[in-house]
Amino acid sequence: MDLYEDTRLTAVYDLMSPPAEDTAFYRRLAGGLGNGARLDVLDLGCGTGQLALALADDGHRVTGYDPAPAMLAIARAKPGAERVTWRDGAAEALPDAPAFDLAVMTGHVFQVLLSDKAIAATLAALRRCLRPGGRLAFESRNPLFRSYLTWTPEQSREILALPGGGPDGPSVEIHNDVTPLVDERLTYETHFHFPDSGERFVTRNDLRFAPQPTIARLLAEAGFGPVAWQGDWQGNPFTEASREIIAVATAP
Repeated sequence: MDLYEDTRLTAVYDLMSPPAEDTAFYRRLAGGLGNGARLDVLDLGCGTGQLALALADDGHRVTGYDPAPAMLAIARAKPGAERVTWRDGAAEALPDAPAFDLAVMTGHVFQVLLSDKAIAATLAALRRCLRPGGRLAFESRNPLFRSYLTWTPEQSREILALPGGGPDGPSVEIHNDVTPLVDERLTYETHFHFPDSGERFVTRNDLRFAPQPTIARLLAEAGFGPVAWQGDWQGNPFTEASREIIAVATAP
């Protein structure tokens, strides 16, 4: 089962991933690049639209692309959704001409690109749709930090109240499980249990944990210019001990 396609599970997505430090980081980035001016921003893999709507709140012209119709349905139903242009599709659906000042891939969506070929195709499409001097910003988990070691049933278990139910209303129990990392890749499962109905679901996702030098090489091969590397959402420089690999690359 796919978390991003089943409507019963996409409804839980925002509970699992509420706006946090990453959202604030990308909002600051857009504001700094524009020096207060409105930017044309692309959110590739926009999901339920959390960041896209926040950037629209900041006055930017935002276009959100996502290949999962169930996720876009939630985004389009949110207050203020009419201020964002929503598009079905992934990188292959992007315009083949410069149209954006900033492109972002958030929520670690970069890690679903499992091969160099898939990454290269996505980066090439993003470079083509960025204006000269535009920026591409995204993050990937640093494999040296090994955050996946905490994705165990014991350490990841949580109970979330479902929307509209109140503290004593219906809830969902969630935990993760993960396979060992092999050749930069792993598979993790998310288990959902809805006690009120007794329903249980399991989603499976494959992720790639590419090291920073590999990401740097792929950006250079795609034709991007200078890259600013950061290791956390506070803007500290990337080191081998950083939790995140955050790249802000400049289009030629």
